[in-house]
Amino acid sequence: MLIDDDGNQTTLGEVLDGLTQPDYLHTLDRTRPYDGQPHTDLGERGKQEVHGVTMRDLRDCFIRGCYDASGLSPENYPRDIYGLPWEEMDPIAVFQSMACWIEKYMGIFPNVPELREEETR
Repeated sequence: MLIDDDGNQTTLGEVLDGLTQPDYLHTLDRTRPYDGQPHTDLGERGKQEVHGVTMRDLRDCFIRGCYDASGLSPENYPRDIYGLPWEEMDPIAVFQSMACWIEKYMGIFPNVPELREEETR
């Protein structure tokens, strides 16, 4: 149990759920603030609109994200995504990898101002 400044008890799981917000109902509110960490899809990075990417590109980015998040090395990749170790994979990691591929397709990777500034130095 954790105790906040007001003396309220909470579990670590509840704290983590509040940080990542992976539940379905949360996704229904498109007007919610981008108040996550700036480098995440819930923060400043998540405000980026997608341009110049086709639906097929999105599918390809999803598939690449799946393989990236599998933890397997390329020489051990199965022939298709159905052979990936899904029970061992983190679905948020799949999306994060997919989002990086989308940024690469758009030519804006990494879409984090501090990292882009370092690249230009």
